[in-house]
Amino acid sequence: MMSYFWKTTLLGAALIIPVAIAPTALRAEDQKTRTYHDKQHNDEHPWNGQEDKAYRVYAKENHVKNGNFAKLKENDQQAYWGWRHEHSDAILKIEVR
Repeated sequence: MMSYFWKTTLLGAALIIPVAIAPTALRAEDQKTRTYHDKQHNDEHPWNGQEDKAYRVYAKENHVKNGNFAKLKENDQQAYWGWRHEHSDAILKIEVR
């Protein structure tokens, strides 16, 4: 009787632990998306695929040599956000998924 109890307990734990851990793993994946604060417009911008495409258009138009937005100086990042507020995904012809 006791052996049956331990087998059932072990099987139950094996089934419950992955379900309990899954939301934590999903939250960790969500946190990989970096968010930038736009001081001039007082809003937040998540850095995603659309933002990356928009930044490439901005960099080409403004002859920005540094292709990594995260490494730009704060003033240069703010200049991008000002430009970005004037250029929506529709204007830039960026497909939103």
